[in-house]
Amino acid sequence: MFFLNSLLFLWTWLLSPSKCVLEDFAVTQPPLVPVDARQCTILVLQRDFAFSFGSAEVVQLEPPTSCGPIGSWAAITLNFTVSVNGTQFDRLGIFTFQNVEIWRTSTFEPTRGDGVAWTYIKDVSQYTPLFSEPGVFILQLDNLIQTGLDGIYSTTLHATYYASSPNHPPANKADLIIPISTLANDTGNDASVPPALSRAITLPNNTVQIYAELFASGNGQEEDWYFNVANEFFPEIPDGITFGQGSFREVRLLIDNQVAGVAFPYPVIFTGGFVPSMWRPIAAHGAIELPTYFLDVTPFVPILVDGNPHNFTIDVVSAESNHTINQNWFVSGLLQVVLDSSPLPTTGNITRYEADPFAKASVSGTDRGIGDIDVNIEATRFLHVESDIVSGSGQVTHVVWIQDLQYSNFQTYRNNATVQTLQQRSSGNITSSHNGVPAVADVFSYPFDANFTYLFPDLQNWTSTIDHSYNRSLLPNPLRLATITMERQTTSGFFQLVPGGTNFGNGTNNNTFEYLDSAGNTYRRLVNAAFNNITLDEESGNLAVN
Repeated sequence: MFFLNSLLFLWTWLLSPSKCVLEDFAVTQPPLVPVDARQCTILVLQRDFAFSFGSAEVVQLEPPTSCGPIGSWAAITLNFTVSVNGTQFDRLGIFTFQNVEIWRTSTFEPTRGDGVAWTYIKDVSQYTPLFSEPGVFILQLDNLIQTGLDGIYSTTLHATYYASSPNHPPANKADLIIPISTLANDTGNDASVPPALSRAITLPNNTVQIYAELFASGNGQEEDWYFNVANEFFPEIPDGITFGQGSFREVRLLIDNQVAGVAFPYPVIFTGGFVPSMWRPIAAHGAIELPTYFLDVTPFVPILVDGNPHNFTIDVVSAESNHTINQNWFVSGLLQVVLDSSPLPTTGNITRYEADPFAKASVSGTDRGIGDIDVNIEATRFLHVESDIVSGSGQVTHVVWIQDLQYSNFQTYRNNATVQTLQQRSSGNITSSHNGVPAVADVFSYPFDANFTYLFPDLQNWTSTIDHSYNRSLLPNPLRLATITMERQTTSGFFQLVPGGTNFGNGTNNNTFEYLDSAGNTYRRLVNAAFNNITLDEESGNLAVN
């Protein structure tokens, strides 16, 4: 719909030259690092991404030896700095190390004149086992240079290692991290689905815990998946507005073709979405660090420790009768594996398995003729798995893994589909316990309301308003802190396309962000922007910069 038209016309968008570099940013908490610890910073890569399709940056990364014993660090961060000038689309960035995706990002769209720049610091301490060995580090950032698209993304990436000490103990870490990826050595390790990504994995026979992390984001005809129309009503939508296959998406992890866990994804809006000027200088939540999704795979340990390979599959499905989607989603995953202290094999049994192959979904609506429809999609998912696991050292663990998820999406199209509204609600309660102790917990709510209106029949002028939130109480696994994140973002904007001339856009962006964690850290930020300028910025909490 709106993004498709942006793809058709955005390359001509030449805003008035800026008076200075516009410093873009994402609203998030500062990284949790021991600032008084000894630090070692390494330049990982430096690259100007011009015409870079099929040409990822591939480097060798070695662990430092001057910040204590290798693997003993209190924290590790990646500092990514980018500048760009000219005209360019937003681009997806995939960071891969040791064939494991560790960060998915996207770029800000630039302005002419002095352009834009941003820096983002990503905490990668949870991937310490990967950083403890030398290996291939890859940044895939596919950019395109052609007539009307001349923006070159100039990037620099540093890694900082924080030495541990009695005051700052080493970061908790798994014994082993295993990729669910393409295992490519020359590009990002995410796979385009459909078809599904599947990998045969053999786990050590003394495995006692497994925690999965999934990366997934829509692209192409799936970038605005939440505005796709159910096939039953799609023939009433004029060409070039949106796509079919409905608005519901479920990311599934299957083990030997059985559902092991799922995610209802967060609707990330990239900086070219809806009205690009709404995202200057503040990105939509999740655009610079896309959310990931966490599952407890431990209940399946009894069938995974038999010394044989087992198929781990990631796919994305819809609520249509054949469950298919459009092209495409990019997906990958990883397994954080904990081993028993004894080399003796783990045993046990799965005592309960309750999971349908697909979510339960319904589609309804009203068809008043071409471009005048209401469509409602609702879906629920329930999964319950229990198992008893006996380690080689004799520890008996009863594992309970439950997912209870809900989804609804109500769309309206009026005036030959030139006036569009969306009300989407996605929520869930995900829990796992090991002998009654929480291991994974994810309670989330992602309300998303949007209005989009073409002002003239030529579809070259439009307005939009968005009210969306990211509310998530998360314990990714027992190796990490429990966190609560609450972000509400309201935006509005206008865009006018002037073929052969200088296009015009404006926008406002208001944010309320709150963070707290199980270590007692807090952070709150109120920040608003209008017409590329910050109009309010207030920080508080013990993580705030004084």
